[in-house]
Amino acid sequence: MRLYDAMKPALFALPPETAHRATHSLLRAVQHTRVEDALACRYAVDDARLGVNVLGESFPNPIGVAAGFDKNAEIPSVLAALGFGHVEVGGVTAERQPGNPRPRMFRLPEDEAIINRMGFNNHGADAVGERLNAGEFPDVPVGINIGKSKSTPLEEAAEDYRYTYERVADAGDYFVVNVSSPNTPGLRELQNREALERILGALRGAGASPLLVKFSPDLPEPAIEEALAVIDDLDLDGVVATNTTTERPASLRSPNQAERGGLSGKPIENRATKMIRFVARRTDVPVIGVGGVSDAEGAYEKIRAGASLVQLYTALVYEGPSVARDINRGLLDLLERDGFDSAEAAVGVDL
Repeated sequence: MRLYDAMKPALFALPPETAHRATHSLLRAVQHTRVEDALACRYAVDDARLGVNVLGESFPNPIGVAAGFDKNAEIPSVLAALGFGHVEVGGVTAERQPGNPRPRMFRLPEDEAIINRMGFNNHGADAVGERLNAGEFPDVPVGINIGKSKSTPLEEAAEDYRYTYERVADAGDYFVVNVSSPNTPGLRELQNREALERILGALRGAGASPLLVKFSPDLPEPAIEEALAVIDDLDLDGVVATNTTTERPASLRSPNQAERGGLSGKPIENRATKMIRFVARRTDVPVIGVGGVSDAEGAYEKIRAGASLVQLYTALVYEGPSVARDINRGLLDLLERDGFDSAEAAVGVDL
């Protein structure tokens, strides 16, 4: 039995947010110590076939940590030691925010899923920017996810996003505009063409690059196509597909399905892959695929559907710290089975 399998009942006996904070504190305690070095020896998979060159960066493997796990950029180095090829921190907002009232995170163990309505709780752009600029960076790319402050009116969103970007600009290897979280009132309204043009134009004017947009899986296809047209018009660098969903598939079994918030994990896996394929067929920019990945087969399916990189979060909760290692080892087997000499060679082969 894996150590995490033995620990999981105790962790799952705690409220989800309490368990997350405990795990986060433990990882922070061992960061930049010999324990971190030992973790890297145990979990990192060093194989050139997994390398991906995209967004002007070299990624040692395609598997990354999605935004939300390390909101305040406190543990990117130790996450890299767990075998992840990149870490996306945030969402960071211009203002420090406590987020929504608790409880605001719910496990759906029968479905290998999570519902959250966190509400962009974070220390704010000033504090996160200072931490990033003063910290020791891992040897993997670090992305920064930028959200809108809850108190900022929608018509002032562009200035809000720009303020945050300017505070974190020197530390990020790429930047993601989050206009798709379901937990900030009105935020998803910013996915329309006019609002996107204002926000992305302001960030481009501030020098943001590489610049990507994170989409909701709940967008209808015509709205996705309109948003992609803006990305092409403004010569943006990529798309992150997808965020969490407010919809509840009929397959859900957990009673927690009735909770409000964004659903992540296994139940959205196929839907996210379908959206990746839809986006990849309509744009030439790189796609980062997110949604329900917990094993090598799921990550490989997203890569074949057009994702250059793949991210996960919920799988860390259910699979534990070995998840990136296990996926990367499995990817090597799948690449060899199908005759690909690299992960890059498999990107989009099913389009």
